[in-house]
Amino acid sequence: MPYRPARYSPPEALARAEAFRDLMAGRRSVRFFSSEPVPRPTIERLLATAAAAPSGANKQPWTFVAVSDPAVKGRIREAAEREEKRFYAQLAPGEWLRDLAPLGTDWVKAHITDAPWVIVVFAQDYGLAPDGSKSKHYYVNESVGIAVGLLVAAVRNAGLTALTHTPAPMEFLKRELGRPANERAYVLMPVGYAAPDARVPDIHRKPLSETVVWVEGGQ
Repeated sequence: MPYRPARYSPPEALARAEAFRDLMAGRRSVRFFSSEPVPRPTIERLLATAAAAPSGANKQPWTFVAVSDPAVKGRIREAAEREEKRFYAQLAPGEWLRDLAPLGTDWVKAHITDAPWVIVVFAQDYGLAPDGSKSKHYYVNESVGIAVGLLVAAVRNAGLTALTHTPAPMEFLKRELGRPANERAYVLMPVGYAAPDARVPDIHRKPLSETVVWVEGGQ
């Protein structure tokens, strides 16, 4: 089928790139959420954006489970805190704990129950048809990672906040949410408005000179 995407003049392209850069530069991982509700249609549009991500052989190997039920969020938080408390106390390497210390993170996960929505992204390691037959998926981690990146950007664009949370380990999410054998939890994301008194660590991003390498042709 024909494909004719919008095309902008160089000045327009630059202006749009700068505006989006400025928007995303203000994105922060938030652990303090307001309980103010977010309508389901907004969440649906965010997930539709994530689902537009490219994927290996167009297999779209992801499942988004959007949870607003307080009881389910409570069970997820309880299980997450149980696993995280053990991780912080027994399993986390010393270097990891030292790196986390300036961020103020610990095993208490109030964001799971405070946020109006928790989106759990599952990666499908293979396709599973209703009759039980399997089909191969390609580049699953890469594909799901791109989808999560689009979701993070969509959340910011909607004026909401999110936290990419990966409890260790995450098997309990599959159990709590009744997901099938071909899926594994990839990330848990509380989504909502930041609490009025939300605080974030005073961190700084590396300059592009440290993260970008230019290989350009001759003039």
